[in-house]
Parts: sequence; C-alpha cells; structure tokens
Amino acid sequence: MLKLTIPKFSLVLLIGPAGCGKSTFAKNHFKPTEVISSDFCRALVSDDENDQSASAGAFEVLHLIAAKRLSAGRLTVIDATNVQKRARASLLALARRYHRPAVAIVFNMPVEICIQQDRARPNRRVGPEVIRRQAQDLHRSLPGLENEGFAHVYFVESPGEAGEATVQRRHGARDRMLPRRASMKA
Repeated sequence: MLKLTIPKFSLVLLIGPAGCGKSTFAKNHFKPTEVISSDFCRALVSDDENDQSASAGAFEVLHLIAAKRLSAGRLTVIDATNVQKRARASLLALARRYHRPAVAIVFNMPVEICIQQDRARPNRRVGPEVIRRQAQDLHRSLPGLENEGFAHVYFVESPGEAGEATVQRRHGARDRMLPRRASMKA
C-alpha cells in the first residue's frame, strides 16, 4: 500500500495526463476547499470547463487562489496536468514565496488506462491524441523532476495503487518553512 506523508502547510501538485485519476484522488484524500482544479477555474472564467480558450484566465485565477491559500498557511492542492516543467515552475515559485514545502504526486499510469478512463467520463473527454501528448510531456520531464525543488515526490503507478493509497498529514514546526529536499519514490 502506498503511504503518502504530506506536510500540513504544503503545496501539493497532482501531476499526470488527463484520465489518470488526479481528480478522483483529490476528491478521496483532500477537502474540496483544499483542491484548486484548473477545470473549475476554467468554468469560473468562461462557464465551460472544456473551453480551452479560457485557459490563460483560468490559470491566473488558479495562481491567485493558490497564493491566497499559501499565504494563509492552508494546504493547497493543484489539480491540473502539470506535466511540463514550466507549468510546475510558477507553482513552485509560489511555494517558495510563502515559505511552504511543495509535494509532487505523479500519476505515472499506462497511457491506455488514461485513454480508457477518459472514454468513460460522462461529460468531459479530451481524447487519445491529447492524452498521448500529455503522457509524452510527463515522461520527458520525469528525469529532472526530483531536482525542481519538491520536498517529496511520490509516484502512483496504477489505478489500484491510487485507490489503496493513504495520505497522512504531518504537522510540525519545520513544516511551516521550506524543508531541505527529500525525495522518495514509492
């Protein structure tokens, strides 16, 4: 069983292509108020979470909410693909600005599982081509991921592992500030 230990006052990035189970994992392990979803922010901006033309505004909103939560010392979970280093860099900069540790939870699922789960969605599908491109972006960025500044890096390799995972919140004085980097592959 995968056991994830998350500093109570951290920024958590869920990382993986569409259909890998990030939103389900977030729903099962975090309070709704702790999770900032790029899809929800896109809907806030355009009334349609599928409207990709609203992505720039949606990410402005996402970053603003994340900054407010981090400055208030709140656990902040980012539910977006985050498969490219440049997308993660701006979020890691927020964590540093507010002296919060950052945690990466990487959903490194087989691409066919992501495509299958995307097809099963009742009202939002991104399609196999997009998922394959996102998976390629993820795999290109994995070799340097642990050097980007995360306090912890966890890997979820299957839907079963995601379903059985536990998340434990660690509370301690050092959690309020950036800890020295310690990565772990689960």
